[in-house]
Amino acid sequence: MAALDRTIAFLGPRGTYTNEAADAFAAALGIEQPELIECATFDDVFDCVDRGRAAFGVVGKENSLEGPVTATLDNFAFRSSAVILAETVISIHHCLLTQPGVRIEDVKTVASHAQGLAQCRRYLNERLPGRSTMIAPSTAESARLAAADPTIAGIANEYAAALHGCDIAARDIEDHLGNQTAFALIGRPGSAPQLTGEHRKTTLALFLREDKAGALHMILSEFAYAGINITMLQSRPLKQQFGDYMFFMEFSGSDTDLDVQTALSCLRLKLREVKVLGSYPVI
Repeated sequence: MAALDRTIAFLGPRGTYTNEAADAFAAALGIEQPELIECATFDDVFDCVDRGRAAFGVVGKENSLEGPVTATLDNFAFRSSAVILAETVISIHHCLLTQPGVRIEDVKTVASHAQGLAQCRRYLNERLPGRSTMIAPSTAESARLAAADPTIAGIANEYAAALHGCDIAARDIEDHLGNQTAFALIGRPGSAPQLTGEHRKTTLALFLREDKAGALHMILSEFAYAGINITMLQSRPLKQQFGDYMFFMEFSGSDTDLDVQTALSCLRLKLREVKVLGSYPVI
């Protein structure tokens, strides 16, 4: 395997849930020792793929509590030519991490990413009342802080705990146990690897010719007539004029299915652009 084919860009630092997803994709691709490129933002991940610095990228796609990741959607619609090659879903299980040997009673500050703190608010109020909180750039960074300071506890995953040598003081401290995030493996068009999964999904970006009554009904009716199950629909502003929107749509099925091809052909006659962002397996 060529060196470039082993490169995967992801939202760093090491120990994040995105890093966990990158490792899962590497295993599915058969890459035993991937070259991981840490990026500061999802924009940087897309740039790495678009400019050929990485063969693949991993970005957050949708969270079961927060909904679609708008930075990812906007890159697909307006900035990048990358496409989705596969999807995987990671369960978000937060742990309370401390320096080895530290008791919870000795913790004075709890650090994590803002979302990590928000998603564990009930646990913090009940088990660590009165402790100050510190917003870290990532959950993984909070693990590093906890490993270095006995008065700080971090909220991160087991992956980060092992990476930084932290003790796990408590597991599954999130308020909602069904918290999951879908991550997308992205690559340049035509670079789709041979991956298999439980089922296939297709993601579209749809651009209207004009904003008029019934436009959304017209789009949805094409899929209803074809019996296609739509699993996600999200509007996003076009960033040109207030009130102008485009739509992201996701459905079960492949763009090679006859009923899907028929629906897409009909939409292309009625819309300004139908952009297939990927037809891919869920692994």
